[in-house]
Amino acid sequence: MTLIHLQHRLFNEKEFTILENDDFSVESFVYPSGVEGLDVKNSRGHLTLLPYMGMIIWDAVFDGESLKMKDMFSQPLPGKGIADTYGCFQFSSGLLGNGTPGPEDHYQLHGEFPTSKMSNAYLDVEDGQITIGSSFEYVKGFGHHYMAKPSVVMHKGSGLFDIKMSVTNLSKSQEMPLQYMCHMNYAYGDNAELTDSLPDGTFKLRESVPSHVHPTKEWLAYNEELKKSRKVINKLDDSSRYDPEIVFFTDDLTQYSDTAEFRMNLKNGKNFLTKIHTTEFPIVTRWILYNADQQVAAFALPGTSRPEGYHAAEKAGTLIFLKPLEERKFSVTTGLEK
Repeated sequence: MTLIHLQHRLFNEKEFTILENDDFSVESFVYPSGVEGLDVKNSRGHLTLLPYMGMIIWDAVFDGESLKMKDMFSQPLPGKGIADTYGCFQFSSGLLGNGTPGPEDHYQLHGEFPTSKMSNAYLDVEDGQITIGSSFEYVKGFGHHYMAKPSVVMHKGSGLFDIKMSVTNLSKSQEMPLQYMCHMNYAYGDNAELTDSLPDGTFKLRESVPSHVHPTKEWLAYNEELKKSRKVINKLDDSSRYDPEIVFFTDDLTQYSDTAEFRMNLKNGKNFLTKIHTTEFPIVTRWILYNADQQVAAFALPGTSRPEGYHAAEKAGTLIFLKPLEERKFSVTTGLEK
């Protein structure tokens, strides 16, 4: 194992090679916006990471195939929340509250964590893989105290990679709530087919309308049509229907299997894969949106609960509480399978 501790002085406007060997290369740079980035490459492609900004995966390209949604951002922008820079491939949603806040909730979209200022960023190089990780300590007087450690693992010669998160309640006296979603904003593939390893009917249409969604007459009619027919969108063959967004949820996946696999099969023969352990992620969300500004087919967003807010999770019994000094770990395998 070779451990390289990153420092801010390694990041400048001109790209700087931090690591290069037969399997990987890592270059640091700074966007014009001031956000620090890392390009991590293997023989199949690259990931662009923001090691000091939530360990966001800004971009992902393998075998010439972009995995990232179409968006309005030419670069990551510093901000207090993910809506300030919603152009990334993946971010960590949560952790004290997740998803779209409900009427009773009082936190920003997708929680406090996504754009957190990270510390102690590092590279961990082992035989056949490289890990990029960092940490963030959250502490509030008379509030919660936790340590979050997100990381990304790239493998030699592979278009698949692992997204990991560990959360530790550092309080010695009180429990802390935990909601986490690995929010992967996959590219929309025209006429792509969405498949999974679950029984038919596992996904169900979201019937609530969150505050950020502004329905049209056409969308309301289509939503009602989906509700009555119980049809699940498994083929992306009518992009005119997906503005505003169409969302489906699962219930507890542990009743079906210990693991679950989800794929988006592109018409060019390639496919995207997401694989999870259902004990870590009992709920999966499917989010589809298509308009001139944003095009995304988030075919599998693994989470500990539905992204309908803190109080909704509390009522549904899916809100996690970590005991004092308790740690919880999560891992997702995703990327270009072939």
